[in-house]
Amino acid sequence: MSLTKDAIQLITDTALEANGKKLETLVPTVVLPESSKVIDLEKFQAGRSRFRGTYSTHSLADFSAYVVERAALGARGFIDQDAMSCVLLFNLGTADVPGHADDRAVLKLKATAGYTAAQQIGGRGISQKDLSDWIEDWHQYLTPVDEAGNAIPVAKAIAAVRTITIKASSESETTVGETSASRSAMDQIEARSKETLPVSLQFSTIPFEGLTEQVITLRLSVITSGSQPVLKLRWVGEEAQREDIAQEFKTVLQSSIGDAALLSLGAFDPK
Repeated sequence: MSLTKDAIQLITDTALEANGKKLETLVPTVVLPESSKVIDLEKFQAGRSRFRGTYSTHSLADFSAYVVERAALGARGFIDQDAMSCVLLFNLGTADVPGHADDRAVLKLKATAGYTAAQQIGGRGISQKDLSDWIEDWHQYLTPVDEAGNAIPVAKAIAAVRTITIKASSESETTVGETSASRSAMDQIEARSKETLPVSLQFSTIPFEGLTEQVITLRLSVITSGSQPVLKLRWVGEEAQREDIAQEFKTVLQSSIGDAALLSLGAFDPK
């Protein structure tokens, strides 16, 4: 008497259900019916089979303390300088003995209020009132300077911004000859202020917690194409200064964690 396919499957499922075939894995697992489904039994144990999880923080000091405390052989960290972040894997393992790479710590530096303000104000046109209000709000970070590099009191800088006026003048020249005539005209537009207008604003701020203070130079320009002056602040040497801040981030982080982990620039995807 031959058995049908359904009968054979029923006998197999009954045997598996009765005994539960164990698998040789670190986390205890068994094969059960329903097309030999693998069930993870870790949740039924008194504890987890291994330590894993992700620690996330904005604090460089707390991140470093955690990494030093959890120091593990072969721990690797990967720094993203554009995002000012670091992902550290405690159980990455090696090519010969790979780890699960699911025990990690993540640091994402958060820009300070002053650094955020300096970034947001740069490169966009603003009115006299908006700029004077901004200088007033962040005066403790600012040192206005004139063309000679001399410091200007903040109060005078605010007054200078508020009293900017546009002066327009025209000059016409006509030349007449025996058989020809020519005429040229030149319009001149000039922005003036009753006070000494600062050439630039020196913005001193710590960009991220744990790093040193930076002095950001914001050069002031006045756009006179309209009836009302439009002011713009340009961050001088922005790209180079951002690179310096990112390099300092790696240096300070490596110094803080010491030999607890090896750091590299870039990103790593364990998937």
